[in-house]
Amino acid sequence: MRASVDRIARPWGSRTPYGRGGEWPTRQDLRLAEGVREDEVERWVQTASILHSDGDAMDIAVKDGTMVGVRGRVVDRVNRGRLGPKDAFGWQANASADRLRRPLVRRDGRLVPTDWDTALDLVAARSRTLLDEHGPGSIGFYTSGQLFLEEYYTLAVLARAGVGTPHLDGNTRLCTSTAAEALKQSFGSDGQPGSYDDIDHADVIALFGHNLAESQPVQWMRVLDRLEGADPPQLVCVDPRPTPVARRATVHLAPRIGTNVALLNALLHEIIRAGHVDHGYVERHTVGFEDLERAVAECTPEWAASRCDVPAARIREAAEVLGTADRLLSTVLQGVYQSHQATAAAVQVNNLHLIRGMLGRPGAGVLQMNGQPTAQNTRECGADGDLPGFRNWANEEHVADLAEVWNVEPDTIPHYAPPTHAMQMFRYAEQGSLRMLWISGTNPAVSLPELSRVRDVLASEGLFVVVQDLFLTETAQLADVVLPAATWGEKTGTFTNADRTVHLSERAVDPPGEARPDLDIFLDYARRMDFRDKDGSPLVSWHDPESAFEAWQRCSAGRPCDYTGLSYDRLRGGSGVQWPCTAEAPDGTPRLYTDGVTWAHPDACESYGKDLVTGAPAPSAEYRELNPDGKALLRAAEYVPPHEDSGEELPFQLTTGRTLYHFHTRTKTARAPQLNAAAPEVWVEISVADASALGLGEGDLVEVGNPRGSLRGRLRVTDIRRGLLFVPFHYGYWDTSAGSGPADGVPARAANEVTVTDWDPVSKQPLFKTAAARLTLLERGAGRPSPAPTTTASAPARPGTAPATEGGRTALVEESYEADPTHEAGGAAGAESTSEGAGGANGMDGTGSMDGTGSTEGAGSSAEGAEEVGS
Repeated sequence: MRASVDRIARPWGSRTPYGRGGEWPTRQDLRLAEGVREDEVERWVQTASILHSDGDAMDIAVKDGTMVGVRGRVVDRVNRGRLGPKDAFGWQANASADRLRRPLVRRDGRLVPTDWDTALDLVAARSRTLLDEHGPGSIGFYTSGQLFLEEYYTLAVLARAGVGTPHLDGNTRLCTSTAAEALKQSFGSDGQPGSYDDIDHADVIALFGHNLAESQPVQWMRVLDRLEGADPPQLVCVDPRPTPVARRATVHLAPRIGTNVALLNALLHEIIRAGHVDHGYVERHTVGFEDLERAVAECTPEWAASRCDVPAARIREAAEVLGTADRLLSTVLQGVYQSHQATAAAVQVNNLHLIRGMLGRPGAGVLQMNGQPTAQNTRECGADGDLPGFRNWANEEHVADLAEVWNVEPDTIPHYAPPTHAMQMFRYAEQGSLRMLWISGTNPAVSLPELSRVRDVLASEGLFVVVQDLFLTETAQLADVVLPAATWGEKTGTFTNADRTVHLSERAVDPPGEARPDLDIFLDYARRMDFRDKDGSPLVSWHDPESAFEAWQRCSAGRPCDYTGLSYDRLRGGSGVQWPCTAEAPDGTPRLYTDGVTWAHPDACESYGKDLVTGAPAPSAEYRELNPDGKALLRAAEYVPPHEDSGEELPFQLTTGRTLYHFHTRTKTARAPQLNAAAPEVWVEISVADASALGLGEGDLVEVGNPRGSLRGRLRVTDIRRGLLFVPFHYGYWDTSAGSGPADGVPARAANEVTVTDWDPVSKQPLFKTAAARLTLLERGAGRPSPAPTTTASAPARPGTAPATEGGRTALVEESYEADPTHEAGGAAGAESTSEGAGGANGMDGTGSMDGTGSTEGAGSSAEGAEEVGS
């Protein structure tokens, strides 16, 4: 069956139902530029998505040397041919007229074009001067979650063993450092235990702070297809917003912001009390059960209800579903990772699986998810503050092993203290000890908390800023040197998704102007700096993506993330492959921990653990005493109230997050017309009860403020929990006259103007979802609706108050699949009628059906401070 579907109005497309234990049917999605026919495409070039962490495999259509479309790869295990909206339309950003085409340097306060030699000679000269005068600690590198494996590894080598700095981190610190830390805390090492294939087999799927429908839309398609098939799974959703997941959930828990640990401790209490523990598994494969049991003994549902503002009966209901599951799959994302007690909460999800023995079997697993497309590679390659190959920086033998791989002395690799995390790096820059910061593929002038402070740091005279990016972002406008980079489709390399699937992305077209692949830029810098190993040979000996990949294979050999069984040839043509992939496992490894935990032994583990409340690292001797045999660790955590909460002066809790149609700071997605039109401007979400109490309505222009700053947006009234405001974090200033921040005539609109400079003590991940704010009415909407989409968690609570989000003919994607005669395929026939199943203003989930279960619980206390309205 072939159908053209408006994938802005119906983001998850047509249904291909299948039953539990079955194989997910294929559906190939195809999107070509206007006027281009499929038979006119000259080449199809293999790649995968870099606009989320799903790793959707696709082919790029090339005609006359330019990108003209994409199609999903039906042979791939991750997406079976499907594309999300960002996959289908995001590629258009590559051809934007405002791409950076030449290097820029700052002269007399202005950025002016120059040549590559001038730009990189300036960077290398400043690097040498700082090394001579102030040492390696004066230089830092802050990278992305969107580069390729080969680029991260090269950066890690030149930063650690070349420059010798401890200051290397990625913006993955903002999204998935808690995922990595939680896995290290429970299993001794990073590495995703589960697989996307577990969706096919699970009878219960629990989503903790994870809006799967908007963050990984293709896997939500998979869940929707299970829900429409035989023996569908039950869903448990923990989220304060009425997400598409919440609307389809068997049980929806909407706790107060900052109370995740209290809720999870109550769930563990109930599961233990009801006797749903697999004591045989616990005895064989874990340590710490008695301590965990004692820690949650008093955490009854009533105790949690008084803190989380969720009915005790609903907590019991969720615990019963989780405790009686035959095969339980849990996923975790930013609602946990960017909230108070982030690592402690994520670890409790691991604990839930460990005490139930729900690991290593089809349908039984945990996915501590990633937010970015190549975040896993940042972590594997050591570009996120860890050592490459999941080595333990506190284990001298691990450091010596890495030094042998790089042929340097162990002392060359800084490991005298924990590596510097991003927030601390900016603090050092603020204090003046960090004097050069090289930022690649990320935009901290929009993405970090408390932006007024961040802008001051980046603009300070004492900090030399190098920015390597595609566009003149808010951050690039504050730089001293700007290097134009190539991106996806313009260079070759590999990257790994959230369930350890490695994909090859081939170069399809040339980059614009003089833009270069990130790998070439790093290699050129290493040559100019003349970094050498201990024998006098070049430290960075590779010269292209494939030789860089082979160097990484040598580094990964024998480590948890072993790539030695992979090659570019192995990855061409077929499906991506899950690591570890070795001679013993040539087809990859679908699931980790099929028979106990592999990398938790004191001699092998990536970390000796940390205190979940204070973040203090545990010494080696303590870990060896606790876990001499290398089992999984059940780590309890006491609930501690958040540092900042609502009160009389700041009556609302404030949370931030993503929307389906945008990625990060919109540098790519806002340049795709269909995506930008679906969510063109920032908005503020408020509950029905709070809007009513304050006399506010759809489209009212409001200001969200606190002592750190403020922002303005139009109001969307939704079924979000009472007492909570939501603001999407994507919107900055590059597309305004101000350029890099608010100014006269350009009011603040970035969510991070008001977020708090605070981070999880264990993972050092900033707490974007734990803040307090006031709300002030600026002007009435007078019939002008909020720009928020109606197809997502932002759907208005009252149908008809906003026009349905649609893309029309310019948003049609062709879907090809075998129709199941027992099901209507999501209304695909006649899909050019864009309103059908769109979600519209009625809160539908995109499948053309409404599920009435899982209504948001927790009335909350009414927001005080009504006097702010109209002031």
